[in-house]
Amino acid sequence: MCGLCGEITFDGSMADTTAVARMVEALVPRGPDGQGLWSTGRVAFGHRRLSVIDLSTCGSQPMVDNDLGLTAVFNGCIYDYQELRAELEGHGYRFFSHSDTEVILKGYHHWGTDVVSHLHGMFAFAIHERDSGRVVLARDRLGIKPLYLAETPGRLRFASTLPALLRAGDVDTSIDPVALHHYLTWHAVVPAPRTLLTGVRKLPPATVRVIEADGSSTEHRYGEPRYERRPEHASWSARDWEDAIEDALRVAVRRRLVADIPVGVLLSGGLDSSLIVGLLAQEGQTGLATYSIGFESVAGQEGDEFAYSDVIAAHFGTDHHRIRVGSDELAGSLAHAIGAMAEPMVSHDVVAFDLLSERVSQSIRVVQSGQGADEVFAGYHWYPPLDGLDRDAAIAEYAKRFFDRDHAAMSRIVSDRYALAYDPSLAFVRAHMSAPGADTAVDAALRLDSEIMLVDDPVKRVDNMSMAWGLEARVPFLDHDLVQLAAMCPPELKLADGGKGVLKAIGRRIIPPEVIDRPKGYFPVPAITHLEGKVLDLVRDALSGDAARDRGLFRPEYVDELLADPNGELTPLKGNKLWQLGLLELWLQAHAV
Repeated sequence: MCGLCGEITFDGSMADTTAVARMVEALVPRGPDGQGLWSTGRVAFGHRRLSVIDLSTCGSQPMVDNDLGLTAVFNGCIYDYQELRAELEGHGYRFFSHSDTEVILKGYHHWGTDVVSHLHGMFAFAIHERDSGRVVLARDRLGIKPLYLAETPGRLRFASTLPALLRAGDVDTSIDPVALHHYLTWHAVVPAPRTLLTGVRKLPPATVRVIEADGSSTEHRYGEPRYERRPEHASWSARDWEDAIEDALRVAVRRRLVADIPVGVLLSGGLDSSLIVGLLAQEGQTGLATYSIGFESVAGQEGDEFAYSDVIAAHFGTDHHRIRVGSDELAGSLAHAIGAMAEPMVSHDVVAFDLLSERVSQSIRVVQSGQGADEVFAGYHWYPPLDGLDRDAAIAEYAKRFFDRDHAAMSRIVSDRYALAYDPSLAFVRAHMSAPGADTAVDAALRLDSEIMLVDDPVKRVDNMSMAWGLEARVPFLDHDLVQLAAMCPPELKLADGGKGVLKAIGRRIIPPEVIDRPKGYFPVPAITHLEGKVLDLVRDALSGDAARDRGLFRPEYVDELLADPNGELTPLKGNKLWQLGLLELWLQAHAV
């Protein structure tokens, strides 16, 4: 796991290696173990390394293969790299390292851009061809690893984080009104390729972009799951589906043990992370390091779920670590969490993951985590009401239950400069849910959430916060074979038992029932759900200061309304509307936008 960046020019100028070096410096937290800078005329690559596979200098990046005329920078982990290496050796390739980066290089030489279809893992990479001048950018199927782009006439820059591109300079930092609408409507989700900043875009998941030496480029998408029933599964019973998904999940967990250092687990005490622990125990993992975090209660809201994580730790005999955080400590850590966000994220989990990652990284460098199960296996409360609805009715129901506000409400929030006459957020959802490849409304919603919301909320949260402390987080529920199988699974099996029915049935074979039959929990961070004290002071100062007034994103009267009653307006998902506005302004100020 690492951070990568680079620059490509198309106007005859040399790549600006000074700008690339500034991006490398911004990526230091993602890769504390080493750095590299490589250039050849109009192309320059930079890299920061977190050593997980092949800890020797042979695995350093940028990785140059002079015999093949290829250079690569890579962020992520390829779990089947050893099998691919053996296959490529059978084709005559010889390796100088034991790294997964070199497998991508050789694989690209052998398969071309189709190398992505051979990779099981999470990845973003850039490859330069010496002879053609071509550069290829790619991102994994589920968007687990990020890749941001800044294009100007005659130049393209790319990096693992948006702030790294800002560090390079010369970025249009004006606010994109459509992206702002998404942010305020869709729980801070801004679908690719947009970001809040007009001058920065992101490569969508499951996408390969080929950039020719003259600046022309093409993009293609690969590996798109189909949310449809297959004839070969027509005779499958519920038990057949449970067995198949259990087998796929076992493979996914086993794959994510590949490392030259120990692998632990972030254990929330919920079904998903508990299943990972149980499966690892059945794989023979003993003394497994597990980590849970909890916060002080605020306004009567509980701040931890230790009662459940303790059950799993005791049952499987893990080396368990409880991490407690006081409200003052949480307030003090907000600045770091906001600085680590590649884009502003309002989910309360962000701060929890930042603090958890800080503590965990002091004792281990790689963990497995349970993100993705709710989106893949229908764990959220907005899926059951969609069952049986036609597509138009389902789109309206989805928006009612998930959107933070409707388009009409936007007119009283954003200033005239950013107001839009149409509703781009609802239009996006309608287009996505109406597209072919999803049999039912529930299938369409699961596809939407897996391809869009999951990428730019839970997955981005885990990447940003773990990598801010040089911690690699792996997500077995987003193994693409498992996701494809789950997509084909009849939605009624996923909706059963209050949601995630298939996973709960599997869980009853593996983990204690009290963890399965508990009320659904979330990562509780009461001090952000209920704003008071130091956190409220931070938000008030940010929204009342000169920078916010000069920026003029929001109508002053609406901001004053929220500040007068900081906890009076919540979203349908129980998010604090004042926190949404304050977090955005705090993020913009933190990154000098």
